Amino acid sequence: MNKPLSNRVAVVTGASRGIGRAAALALAEAGAHIIALARTQGALESLDDEIRAKGSSATLVPVNLKDLDALDRLGAAIYERWGKLDIVLGNAGILGELAPITHVDQPVWDEVMAINVTANYRLIRSLDPLLRASDAGRAIFVTSGAANKCNAYWGVYSISKAALNALVLTYAAETVTTPIKAMLINPGPLRTSMRRAAMPGEDPLTLKTPEDLAPHILKLALPSWSETGKIYDFTQDGKVLTPQMPA
Repeated sequence: MNKPLSNRVAVVTGASRGIGRAAALALAEAGAHIIALARTQGALESLDDEIRAKGSSATLVPVNLKDLDALDRLGAAIYERWGKLDIVLGNAGILGELAPITHVDQPVWDEVMAINVTANYRLIRSLDPLLRASDAGRAIFVTSGAANKCNAYWGVYSISKAALNALVLTYAAETVTTPIKAMLINPGPLRTSMRRAAMPGEDPLTLKTPEDLAPHILKLALPSWSETGKIYDFTQDGKVLTPQMPA
């Protein structure tokens, strides 16, 4: 069986369920060693069993992404063991609450920004030297159409994803002369627990699944992927969009 990611190492955040879990399994099946980050030890162990069944291997990292020092230690640990990192998938994210922006409590705001923005900044900062040591470093982050729609009551989530977009596009610009390719991927509505919380009246059977998205994440992780600083839009059948910059 073709293993295009053989001998490559991938960090996946939010790996215990949803998009992260499906992506981790797809990357593992393609031959990558998965460094799986999530809060729940039991769910990580279940993922590990599935990865082993696919003939690959994983390192489990039970961690709350708000533990920023742990993200720094992650980079050091990867350096000690592998000396490089080939792929990071920044998938973990939270919705916060759907409410008027004037009604969002400070702790909710702080947590959404910590998980959706600050943790990804610290991941990039910690893992950048390792990605530069790869012959084809791939940095992939899960965004949302909410970053641009700015719909009523979605404020805290929309703002966090807009900030994430700016973070990743800035990183892409700063690594444009390196082998690193930094991409955003917009999955659109999928059959996930976050979507269920946001749209409780929606029929989940009308939605695509994380498993449908996973092959597209794999495509962005391949050494052959050549675009950087773009948004890969799963809702438009994988159309690669150039973000619109002000004149």
